[in-house]
Amino acid sequence: MIKFSDDRLKVVQQIIARYPKGKQKSAVIPVLHIAQKEFGGWLSTETMDYVASLLNLLPIEVYEVATFYSMYNLKPVGKYMFEVCQTGPCMLNGSDDIIKYIYDKLGIKPGETTSDGMFTLKTVECLGACGYAPMMQMGKNYREHLTKEKIDMIVEECRNNAAKNN
Repeated sequence: MIKFSDDRLKVVQQIIARYPKGKQKSAVIPVLHIAQKEFGGWLSTETMDYVASLLNLLPIEVYEVATFYSMYNLKPVGKYMFEVCQTGPCMLNGSDDIIKYIYDKLGIKPGETTSDGMFTLKTVECLGACGYAPMMQMGKNYREHLTKEKIDMIVEECRNNAAKNN
């Protein structure tokens, strides 16, 4: 059964307390972030149902939020997620070529994860860095002015970091 640790539950209760009585739905976004981080980097139906129960909401109210925003993962993802911007400025500067190159290099299409669980490729809408196109987000970091050579370096960097941490 999905359940927050006592410490994490205290944080969730503090977030809920920020909002007036009856307005706990306002806490759904930050609580989903906590749940995703706590329960393996993605939101299962069971996890979303648990969040709904904590916020006294219908499960559909949580599903609506989780499926709308690209920052939530609805299936397991790799250790490193390449979120490539696919809106106008990035596309005009070659994001489609970058997405294809990642597919050629790693064998994954958008929404897929490598068989070793290392990489996930995701396409997203504007990340607000149009002047640095094409670009992608990896966790909290932006990778900008992407080229095939930069993708090669990023993949190698990720593999080296993963090897160091094992």
